[in-house]
Amino acid sequence: MRSMSLMSRFIVYACPVGELATQLDTYFDKSRHLCGPNTAHDYMPHCTLTGFFEDVSSARPRYTQSLERSLKRLRRSQPTPPLEVQTLTFRPDWYGLELSSDWLRKLVLDFVCTATSPTRKSPLRHKDWLHLSLAYGFAPEQAECLKSLAADLIDAQATVTWELRFYQQHPDRSWTCHQRLPLEVPS
Repeated sequence: MRSMSLMSRFIVYACPVGELATQLDTYFDKSRHLCGPNTAHDYMPHCTLTGFFEDVSSARPRYTQSLERSLKRLRRSQPTPPLEVQTLTFRPDWYGLELSSDWLRKLVLDFVCTATSPTRKSPLRHKDWLHLSLAYGFAPEQAECLKSLAADLIDAQATVTWELRFYQQHPDRSWTCHQRLPLEVPS
């Protein structure tokens, strides 16, 4: 009897590069040191574009090729910047950056509708709320420290470029980035 291939867990993110990414790395390091880890520390700084989905590892090229094709199809209508940072937001249970891009939503919808695989058991899901989490799942007594640290270290207007990234999350919760596609229009 042949054993079934193990399923892998995949996701698509937009990740910051540049000055904002450096500020985020500093924030994550200092917040972990001062307050201990919260749920946001389980991930790299990112904007979630799809929900997690499972498929066999050998299907990965189907997704990376489809993501590249979606980006190529929508490149002509791409605005500058392709993803805008709106504001730094502090809610009682979530701190982060609110982001905006109708174009990126269309790109992800194109990917979700065109990425096919006979071995994927459930449909791909796109995310509507574009944001980058700084802290959530934290204890109430950490709120003021985390908020103050974010206000001091994160400039919502900092220089940033974005990469479309295709990640695999492993059972030990480690990550492999299988694809990085710059979202800025090449010169």
